[in-house]
Amino acid sequence: MSHDPQLARSTRNAHLIIFARGVSDFGAFLNMVALSTYVYWLSESVVFVSIFLACRVIGGIVASLFGISFFRRFAGRGALAGLDLARALLLTPLLVLIPTHQLSILPFIAFGIGLCNSLFAIGLNSQLPTWVALEQRVSTNAWITSAAATGAVFGSLLSGLLIATGGFEAVFTVNIGTYVVAASLILPLRALYSVAIVAHRGLSAEWHELRKGLRGAPVLAAMLLISMLDTLGSAAHNVGWPVLSQYISPDTAKTVMGYLLAVWACGKFVGARLASAVLKDRRTQSMELLFMIGVALMSSGFILTFQQTELWLALVLVVWAGIGDGLSEVALISRAQSEPDSLRLPLFSLLTLIQMAGFGVGMLVVGPFYLAWTPAQVIVLFHGLPLTALVVMGLWMKKLPIDVGAWRKY
Repeated sequence: MSHDPQLARSTRNAHLIIFARGVSDFGAFLNMVALSTYVYWLSESVVFVSIFLACRVIGGIVASLFGISFFRRFAGRGALAGLDLARALLLTPLLVLIPTHQLSILPFIAFGIGLCNSLFAIGLNSQLPTWVALEQRVSTNAWITSAAATGAVFGSLLSGLLIATGGFEAVFTVNIGTYVVAASLILPLRALYSVAIVAHRGLSAEWHELRKGLRGAPVLAAMLLISMLDTLGSAAHNVGWPVLSQYISPDTAKTVMGYLLAVWACGKFVGARLASAVLKDRRTQSMELLFMIGVALMSSGFILTFQQTELWLALVLVVWAGIGDGLSEVALISRAQSEPDSLRLPLFSLLTLIQMAGFGVGMLVVGPFYLAWTPAQVIVLFHGLPLTALVVMGLWMKKLPIDVGAWRKY
């Protein structure tokens, strides 16, 4: 069997990207849990925690707006490694300043980390085809999603353990270390596949080109709309975890929430692996259909999970939701990466804008619903939105001049 050096280098790049993303996401979850707890400990104010989280979301939204111009000018591994180092630098004041001086700069740290997190995701997803061979792309996306799920579990679990044993300084030190490690994994990447060089055209021209491209790919445009509605559902269940945990077991609510999140992440890991196996043909119709199946599984899984008062039943059903989450995420990213070079960067910027804005708005909107409704009712409403959109999309697609036969063969 002949050994292909290019494919071997592509495999090496894929491994570096997966580990870098896993370490980076571990750091991001460690950071999110620890910093939110730290802000509340310093300020003793829920309002200040809300401001802190809002600054993080606003940073992500700003990143999606100027991510196109940033990566048109600074493409490649250097910019991604720089973003990791910037995240490490943003946390250093928390190790050198006294706590009373930290409170005033924490919103700026939150904004900077939200900005860098989103820019890193946009840059990595949009440029992955320059580092990884076409036949390895879906598998790499699946492992990235699996690594993110694993990072979410360990980051969330270890943050509490580190705070208990070494204090907040220990968490921030480990967190800085994760970003430095991620940067060192990104630097050895080598571009293997040429892409069309796209000159910086200005934001309005980029968005115009993207609108034109999405008109030619109506199913992809519908996937983006469903993704936006899905972020509202995501905000609803994220706000609802503590409430559901309290319903299931008032005495051990925090432990119950930990179990639910860990089992959901395991389901997402399985879903990502299934997506890798199913999408071996790399056809866009397969990716689009798998996205629809994934969203249907995820939203129905969360709706059923939030109807439960027994822990074991909730754990079984949250696996279902996690599998759907893994399937839909891998399918959406792989489908977006199959677009031409000129559209990939604005497409991932738009996707980040949709997700950050939808999640931010969702967090504000769903709160009042929990005051008047049960968690089960809130989740039916907000996860019912993407399910309704899927039904509308299915009916609408029958009227489109697209190859529906390719879907039936799948």
